[in-house]
Amino acid sequence: MAIVTYDTSVLIAYQPTKFPAGYRFSSVVIQEMTAGAGDKSEVQLWQATLRSYENAGKLLVPTGEDWWLAGKVLYALLHGLKSQSGGLTPRLRAEEKQRIIRDVLIARTAKRIGALLVTDNAKDFERIKRFCAVRTLSGAKYFV
Repeated sequence: MAIVTYDTSVLIAYQPTKFPAGYRFSSVVIQEMTAGAGDKSEVQLWQATLRSYENAGKLLVPTGEDWWLAGKVLYALLHGLKSQSGGLTPRLRAEEKQRIIRDVLIARTAKRIGALLVTDNAKDFERIKRFCAVRTLSGAKYFV
């Protein structure tokens, strides 16, 4: 059974109502969806989702190591350092830091469990993949 997780961009764009058997929900994605909730009932829905996946052992939660590696990737992106795959990385603007740190955590937790990350945020994840080789697929290809 393939393990799959969705980025926030995919939940917003495709609004899936059914998830594959091997699906894992990222706690970071739940945080982003909760922050963008339109009302209290949506906040409660995301809390219920969190509890459900946590109780089922299917919640992806960043470990201390994930946070440290995310910091290392962010450092490399902010300083335009050379990646393992070669070549200098274009510098990340400081104002992008808060947004991309969550994406790095999503990528790192997906990679840790060998999950396919479905995302429509190709630009950020291509930058991240230079330092964290997570497997990604666009939502357009996944939801065909």
